[in-house]
Amino acid sequence: MQRWVAIMLLSALSATAVANEPLPGDIIQDLNGLQSQLASQASGSADPEVLSRIISHARSQSERLAGGNRADQWASALYHQLAASALVHQGENLAAADELASARQRPSVPDSQVRRWLRDEASLRRAAGERDEAIALFEQWLSESSGNERYAETAWLLVRMLAEEERWEAALEWLVPLLEQGDLSAEQQTLTNVVLRHTGENEQALSWLLKGLNAESEADAWRQAAGLAQQAGQLGVAAAVWEAAWQLGKFSTPDERLTLIQLHLAGGTPARAGEHLEAALEAGELPSNEETLRLRATAWQQAKHIDNALGAWQALAEVTQSADDWRQLGQLAYGWGRNEQAEAALTTAANLGDTQAEEWLANFR
Repeated sequence: MQRWVAIMLLSALSATAVANEPLPGDIIQDLNGLQSQLASQASGSADPEVLSRIISHARSQSERLAGGNRADQWASALYHQLAASALVHQGENLAAADELASARQRPSVPDSQVRRWLRDEASLRRAAGERDEAIALFEQWLSESSGNERYAETAWLLVRMLAEEERWEAALEWLVPLLEQGDLSAEQQTLTNVVLRHTGENEQALSWLLKGLNAESEADAWRQAAGLAQQAGQLGVAAAVWEAAWQLGKFSTPDERLTLIQLHLAGGTPARAGEHLEAALEAGELPSNEETLRLRATAWQQAKHIDNALGAWQALAEVTQSADDWRQLGQLAYGWGRNEQAEAALTTAANLGDTQAEEWLANFR
């Protein structure tokens, strides 16, 4: 609140200096007196009675001078702003915004000052909960303020407000020129990804995410990138992102290792999935149960790594003692020319009552 008072006081002082119309001495003296009183309230404990007197006097003066010549109109605008400053100090943001709206409408106010008040009014309406009005004012300010040093800051604020209102297409329209400037902060990168995802620009969002990832990126950024790659149907990229995060130590839990394994299987890198499964089993990170052993066997089978695949299916079948698993081992071994292992596995399956295994055994007779 005090920050807004300080901003508005400085704005008023600079406006007096650049005014196109000279003000009478008594008006300048009165304005300076009100500014001094308001400054004292901003720097210490505010006195409600003093603030009320400032507001009442400023409003009275702005109304009295509203119908006068150009100098009077300029003075009226400055009184409106002083009233706005005092109202902000009282926490009455909406009333302060209304005062600035009146100040902007006075003739002879320099365009540069009109734009300053426009932006201040937009911020006050945002603080007061008038989000639609604030968005419209920020858009107006941006359309009139190209090249202003606060342009990018204000544009990012507008994009965030539009995103919060789920006005995704409008947010994207203001976002695109900002992206061309590059050098996004982590917060801006996150906002960009949200907007691009909601406008169906998943691949573009993924591109921006990947561009911003590095060893210092938080785990959530890596997780978000992998998730977005999945949404975009780029499963290989998702696996690569998760793998990189794992190698950097961003992920380390058994569940995160399991996710990595599943991503490698889905993304076309089953051999890497098999390697992670072997490491996890050896370290005791994953249980040596049927589910894990079956996942390992599937990974090595998809990778067409003959020795590892047959060894994994053998270990699984010995645990489950399932005729289906023994038959699967036998069929794979037969297909890969390991006839001795194939016959032994199919015999075990047949002994467990598998009729299909009996038919396969005919190949060895």
